[in-house]
Amino acid sequence: MTPEGVNIKHPDKLFIGGEWVAPHGTAVIEVENPVSEEVVARVAHADTVDMDKAVAAARAAFDHGPWPTTPPMERMAKLMQLCDELDKRVPELAAAWTAQIGGLASASGPMHGGAVMGLRGIASLGERFQWEERRPGMAVNTVCVVREPVGVVAAIAPWNGPFAIMANKVFYALIAGCTVIMKPSPETPLEAYIIAEAAEAAGLPAGTVNLVPSDREAADHLVHNKGLDKVTFTGSSAAGMHIASVCGANMTRCTLELGGKSAAIIRDDFSTDVAAQILGNTITVMSGQVCAMLSRAIVPRSRHDELAEKIAAVMKQVKIGDPNDPATQLGPLAMRRQRDRVEMYIEEGRKTADLVTGGQRPAHLNKGYFIEPTLFANVDNTSRIAQEELFGPVLSLIPAEDEEDMIRIANESDFGLNGSVFTNDHQAAYDIARKVRTGVVGQNGMRMEWTAPFGGFKKSGIGREGGDEGLWGYVETKTILLDGAPA
Repeated sequence: MTPEGVNIKHPDKLFIGGEWVAPHGTAVIEVENPVSEEVVARVAHADTVDMDKAVAAARAAFDHGPWPTTPPMERMAKLMQLCDELDKRVPELAAAWTAQIGGLASASGPMHGGAVMGLRGIASLGERFQWEERRPGMAVNTVCVVREPVGVVAAIAPWNGPFAIMANKVFYALIAGCTVIMKPSPETPLEAYIIAEAAEAAGLPAGTVNLVPSDREAADHLVHNKGLDKVTFTGSSAAGMHIASVCGANMTRCTLELGGKSAAIIRDDFSTDVAAQILGNTITVMSGQVCAMLSRAIVPRSRHDELAEKIAAVMKQVKIGDPNDPATQLGPLAMRRQRDRVEMYIEEGRKTADLVTGGQRPAHLNKGYFIEPTLFANVDNTSRIAQEELFGPVLSLIPAEDEEDMIRIANESDFGLNGSVFTNDHQAAYDIARKVRTGVVGQNGMRMEWTAPFGGFKKSGIGREGGDEGLWGYVETKTILLDGAPA
């Protein structure tokens, strides 16, 4: 069973060792639409036995298959074929995203088309990356420094951006020469099925790409498997810290892109009206379910009340409704438990801050996991709504005494994923960005650049995805010392 517009050949099977196989158990994963609250898809559920089979298949493909020793340029050509297959299925990817988490249909097509374009950039690393270099040595004649694939990779993706995040992991692993096991979120398994079918159509060697959708228990079993060489995970900081501890015990390499509580610093030279438009509309992107979301806005105390009033005015104009309606600006939260979580934080916020607008389920919608865009003002940066990741359309406005105080507040967080400086002064944006302890800082908004490295400081993760730097986590560096230069 799959949603309308999504054509998956074997939703009742797993993809292991180049074949579509029945799962070991009888359980299935049911996917609920957050607008209708009805089941729109059912797919196979991998258990611990299936996880071990997938690792064994990927291990065999890495240890004995052709992919790791295929020249990078040839790997690049094959991945470009994989992109061609994915390009054909962008409409399906778009429909799957809207059906599974209620993402806006108006944004879904361009978003997924752009994601495939970004994958071509990763594939081109086969040509651009320095896979080997030679240096003169002091004790030997020739030093060869080579980059070799790290090995078998478990790729675990979240539900909010299931295609782009999973596909990025898969493409970095594959261009490096690794083999990969895809473990999508049980809330959004359909995109990984499309990737697996595209890999099969492109003719990737058996076992190079494997697919095992599952719940948390089987996923944890996968992470513990000593046949893995690397785990790449995007998700919550709590889950990431657990995975890091498991990987540490096994010396398994890991890349972790985790949560955020990113701050926007509003300088005095920046228009209040423009800041309100940007902040009020940014918090509704993907219903606020973005790890890099600007969920804290730090403003000089003298401008706080005016900015609060203008952000509230913007939020009150946001059209909430069916994500398939082109006029809709804010769709539902992805699932019931996510709405419950956001509502819990809103109740917490009422205890310590001023609720300016929102905080309710929309009165005109009696079904679906919707919540109004919500603004809290006079927020204490030590409060839960300022320190914990809500993952919903809730913005905390925090007053500060001066620029130094704004930087201090921005840095008083366990997270360090993203941030922004609202200013017309490019030099000031750069100078403040250098003082903020976060992996990415954009000027004047939640800026994203898929060709650049992305990742966090502190509890926001380890390692980077994106850009040439995204490949470093998938290769090992080997030094070869020779008495003379090889051919």
